[in-house]
Amino acid sequence: MSGVDQQTAKSATTATFVTALVFNAAVFGIEIGLFTVLRPYFKQIYEPRTQVPVEKDRAKPFEAGFLTWPITLFKTDYRDVQQVNGPDAYLFVRFLRMMIRVLLPIWFISWIVLMPVTSVNNSVPNSTGLDRFIFGNVSNQPHRYAAHIILVYLFTFWIYWNIKREMQHFTTVRQLHLVNPAHSRSVQANTILVTGIPAKHLSESALRQLYSHLPGGVKKVWLNRDLKELPSIYDRRLAASGKLESAETSLLSTAAKLRRKALKKANGAGDPSPSVDPERNVVLAERLVPQDKRPSHRLPAGFMPFSLPLIGKKVDTIDWCRQEIAASTALLTKGRQTLADQDLSVPEDANGDGKVDKNDRAKQTYPTLNSAFITFNQQIAAHLAVNALTHHEPYCMADRYLEVSPPDVIWGNLGLNPYEKRIRVAISYSATAVLIIFWAIPVAFVGIISNIEGLCVRESWLAWLCKLPSPVIGIIQGILPPVLLAVLMMLLPIVLRLFGRFEGIPTRTGLELSLMTRYFIFQVIHSFLIVTLSSGIFAALPSILSNPSSIAGLLAQYLPQASTFFLTYILLQGLSGVAGGFLNIVALALYYVKLFILGSTPRSIYNIKYGQATVAWGTLFPSITLLVVITLAYSIISPVINGLACFTFFLFYLLYKYLFLYKYTQPPSADTGGLFFPKAIQHVFVGMYIQQLCLCALFFLVQTPDGKRGALPEGVLMVVLIILTVGYHAIINSSFGPLTKAFPLSLAHKTFRHPEPSLDIQDVDGGSGSNRKETAEEIEEGPSPTDKPRASSSESGAEHAPHSDYDDVFFARGPDGTEDYGFAQPAACLPQRIVWIPDDSLGLGREEVQTNKESGVKATTQNAKMDEHGNVDVTSPPVDLAKF
Repeated sequence: MSGVDQQTAKSATTATFVTALVFNAAVFGIEIGLFTVLRPYFKQIYEPRTQVPVEKDRAKPFEAGFLTWPITLFKTDYRDVQQVNGPDAYLFVRFLRMMIRVLLPIWFISWIVLMPVTSVNNSVPNSTGLDRFIFGNVSNQPHRYAAHIILVYLFTFWIYWNIKREMQHFTTVRQLHLVNPAHSRSVQANTILVTGIPAKHLSESALRQLYSHLPGGVKKVWLNRDLKELPSIYDRRLAASGKLESAETSLLSTAAKLRRKALKKANGAGDPSPSVDPERNVVLAERLVPQDKRPSHRLPAGFMPFSLPLIGKKVDTIDWCRQEIAASTALLTKGRQTLADQDLSVPEDANGDGKVDKNDRAKQTYPTLNSAFITFNQQIAAHLAVNALTHHEPYCMADRYLEVSPPDVIWGNLGLNPYEKRIRVAISYSATAVLIIFWAIPVAFVGIISNIEGLCVRESWLAWLCKLPSPVIGIIQGILPPVLLAVLMMLLPIVLRLFGRFEGIPTRTGLELSLMTRYFIFQVIHSFLIVTLSSGIFAALPSILSNPSSIAGLLAQYLPQASTFFLTYILLQGLSGVAGGFLNIVALALYYVKLFILGSTPRSIYNIKYGQATVAWGTLFPSITLLVVITLAYSIISPVINGLACFTFFLFYLLYKYLFLYKYTQPPSADTGGLFFPKAIQHVFVGMYIQQLCLCALFFLVQTPDGKRGALPEGVLMVVLIILTVGYHAIINSSFGPLTKAFPLSLAHKTFRHPEPSLDIQDVDGGSGSNRKETAEEIEEGPSPTDKPRASSSESGAEHAPHSDYDDVFFARGPDGTEDYGFAQPAACLPQRIVWIPDDSLGLGREEVQTNKESGVKATTQNAKMDEHGNVDVTSPPVDLAKF
């Protein structure tokens, strides 16, 4: 194997980079052109926030010229994102803006200084194309490394300044968000979740007493309960309601088609219409849709959890769903009444063992779990409660969570024993580590593909690859690996979320925060470190086997050789990725496919047309911070990447500013107040550490022609810089960390507080809902002026409301008449979801609503229409959208 071949095989060639550049630029141009053409005509896809049926939630249209929309988007104030989608979305866009500001001077200075230093008047043989600009191109002139060490110091201090500036801004944004009246008054801002509560404190009075030392005291306590079979019954009823909607709509559609066919036949024969009063003619409905054409399905046979064609009993779907809903409602009503009847007073030492534990409480059908939601009268009390040491025994009440909201809760994780939870955490992270190890196999394969020229030279059985045309090799090396890598990384979040849920994390936002850390670790190890090593793994394998401790030096040696692969990866993300985010051709196609295939009911059509699109922060942030790590790692080693990365972050900035203003809707209940941002800053530090460690190793590896250390002073200075970065990292964490986790007393006067502890809201257990029961008639007519919520029967012994009232259990009604279910589990409080049927020209929809009502099933035709051809459309949201 010749020396030229060895040199050629070290890294992906310049031709690979050029191929990737041309390909991705072409894709970018085509997709942006299509977006420009399609955007004005498909507002439902590209500006869904401007099309929502509720006017108060509708955003202003994106008013821009046909070709000047990029300029208009650039001039749009990015701070509007916070007003539209909250601090999480705003700080994400702000992070992209920060990276543009960081990289812009780095780009200019590195290209002006480093590119001439590494390429002009050097005598390293066989360095052509992009290889002329990498770190190792001046190894025979070590005095030139002075430029590298000066710039790495300059760039590092510039990043220091930006990190401090952005963390100060983050702190201000978060504190302003917390004291904002719209947020500060919400139950989310004033409620904490406490787990691991000992039996002695598992009562409302005990928890009120415990937290009475905090300012304002406790407003409400929600004890969580083990509901056993109730959640599955609730799910059964919800599934039956959805199935009934589909069957009813199918029935009306069939009736419309048969009616139209009958009219056409009658008109052809000169007969009058067969209907005298189509509005209320039940006989007509039965005649139009005979029994054999009514919707039907088969029940699961025997022990099977699902049904199969031609197996199992065939039933009429509408009749079966009505019976299923009525039966489920009866079971839920009985269970909720049992919940309300159970005594949850403070247990005493009943068995005389000298301590109060769960064995002292009387046996209950639905026992309490060791967790509770506690709402305070003052916001500052919630923050003090989370940060105070609550109990004197190990792990008791040690896990406390702030800013929780009912839609964000993972109800199945509220009853874990504190010791069991910590064992689960250890298992979860051990499984993550095992997954990292075994995931290296497919990722290493992707890295090997990126160095296909090296393979065909080293391995004779792959020599045929060297005979392929250069463009083909360029596509294999430059385009295929990044695409395969992106596909692999799409599969990870599913598994990692399961690990987080197994761990016992009780909120979905907490799950995303955990996922952000795990997914970033995966991204750095597999999308960066493994790929870097695998690009030269065959050449390095003998050295690794003979001296495993040399892995750091090998990483530094092969880091420059993998630079072209990461240049193509940046290109893929910045050009094809951004253009694909704008065009979103898959969503455009699926929108009409879903309407055609799945748009059979008013609810499905509403969800397809107006369903809120959100982002998963746990995967979005790491995908961006990985680019930060790659850019920082190569900013000195291969300065070409700086310009590409700066341009990429600029395009991402425009993309996500557009998406968060006109497409995505982040619900306030899922907003963390910006807690993903400081984690992203930690990822920036990871990029700096990798950069500095690799440069340190590279400097120590430099040798002069006579075999001496050629850059020893630079290596020593890099050690000093690493120490400085560690110290600065510690200072940032110690100074801003507490401000991230707690709210300062100096701003307590700006937070929300009740004038006095609330006395007009009853005491209710969170798992069982409320003993305040209101009938459907009360809901429609509004509460009576004399209606007052009653105290919990477990505390006051008050009598219960009628049995039928337990279907809709809420503990308070807002000023606008909306029901407040607090932190009661859905199975313990929510009513039957109203079956949404379209109103048709024959009046059969209204007939079905009446028939459902007689069968004990709530239904409505409000806001949904069906035309004479059987096509369904909606004009407004479901009447009970806020509850579900």
